[in-house]
Amino acid sequence: MVCQRLIMLTTAIFINLVVSSIVVAQQKPPHIVFVVADDLGFNDVSFRADDMHTPNIDRMAREGIILNSSYVQPLCSPSRSAWMSGFFPFHTGLQHDAMHGWQKAYLPGNLTTLPEVLKSRGYAAHAVGKWHLGFCNLKYTPTYRGFDSFLGYYMAMEDYYNHTQGGGYDFRNNTAVERNVIGQYSAHIFTEHTEKIIRAHNKDQPLFLYLPFQSVHEPLEVPQIYIDKYCSHIGNTSRRIKCGMVAVLDEAFGNITSLLSTLGYMDNILLIFTTDNGGPVPFAGNNWPLRGSKHTIWEGGTRGTAFVWSNNLFSKTGYTNDGMMHAVDWFPTIIEASGKKFDEYKIDGMSQWDTIRHNTPSPREEFVYNIDTMANMFAIRHGDYKLIHGNTGGLDDWYPVPRVDGLQEEEVAPPPPSGPFRLFNIKEDPEERKDLTETQQDILNQMKTRLDAWRATEVPANYPKNDPAANPAKWGGAWSSGWC
Repeated sequence: MVCQRLIMLTTAIFINLVVSSIVVAQQKPPHIVFVVADDLGFNDVSFRADDMHTPNIDRMAREGIILNSSYVQPLCSPSRSAWMSGFFPFHTGLQHDAMHGWQKAYLPGNLTTLPEVLKSRGYAAHAVGKWHLGFCNLKYTPTYRGFDSFLGYYMAMEDYYNHTQGGGYDFRNNTAVERNVIGQYSAHIFTEHTEKIIRAHNKDQPLFLYLPFQSVHEPLEVPQIYIDKYCSHIGNTSRRIKCGMVAVLDEAFGNITSLLSTLGYMDNILLIFTTDNGGPVPFAGNNWPLRGSKHTIWEGGTRGTAFVWSNNLFSKTGYTNDGMMHAVDWFPTIIEASGKKFDEYKIDGMSQWDTIRHNTPSPREEFVYNIDTMANMFAIRHGDYKLIHGNTGGLDDWYPVPRVDGLQEEEVAPPPPSGPFRLFNIKEDPEERKDLTETQQDILNQMKTRLDAWRATEVPANYPKNDPAANPAKWGGAWSSGWC
């Protein structure tokens, strides 16, 4: 009898230990990898466009959750400010255009950034790639905004090989100018450096990798081998080069995720992939069948390609989620995924963690595409409806994938607007072909009231004149901090 009780007690202790270890494993914060593709259009991945080559991206997207209503800003730095702060750009002064190197423009220094919060919760945080959130003072640069390290460039764009733009060199290793990479293609540099970070990291500590690639922003440059291998079937010259650039991005994504898998990170990881805005039609980006281009508040400029992947965090995978989500939502979503809700102060973002993790309805019913008084550009979404007032950003048509040199004509030329407002039911008409301003007066008036309420909260845009103190010639030929 004593022996039997001893066996039962031992068994109970063993079961409790096993259960406890499972609970501890489940509570362990996941590694978080946030991959950003620059200027990747809605129709620039091969799970939507036959002419592209993205097998690694496709596989992870289909195994994970494709976010079919994931919205971003029309331009680069506004989207990045939303991710890093959780605020709509018109609440931080970054709603007008994108930052330029000669401007004293930056993500406000009083805002708590995403890596700062993650660092306070035990994460290591590294940024590799494009910053574009200010550099005129060191305090606005990545290693002063929460990141342990930074390799990449400060501004919006540059040559992929010599890393210059606007008469200055722009490449940094933390805060030091890094010239040893001249002649190397940026996607290869960023991939190799990311792999070094992963190999050197102690996997017992949660890792946050922010990987905003230069690819596939203009200029249209790519090693010829990628065109020859994956894109020779494309007749349009610009689109053929763009295809090669997308293929390099896919290769980089595949190499990084493969290493993460080999080293065991994928057993507890949240992988996020998103673009920062729609594809630029003049530079071979494509958003078909959505209307518009980068720079615009049409769906083609703001509805981004995005997906999430995890091996252990989601109750359902392998499907497309149509829940409404905005760039500002990534801040609280990532914080909650790390193990705790972010409630330290009120932000515009709403956590989508339950939506992603358990396939529940999105908590978001409304968001702002942009409010920019300087550009006379205003647009909001509430429920199924979208209201546009004023300037749309141009490029108002629908642009199929080009098949000959130059842009192919739009499928249907848009009719001229009947007034200063345009109203669409995005659920029924995601291509924005049927303006409802004449037939839905009640909804139009309701939406106007909502837009006015949002407009009343706009912060003046921080879009100063160029400052000659920024001239790279004064800083050894490199775009540098220290002049504001």
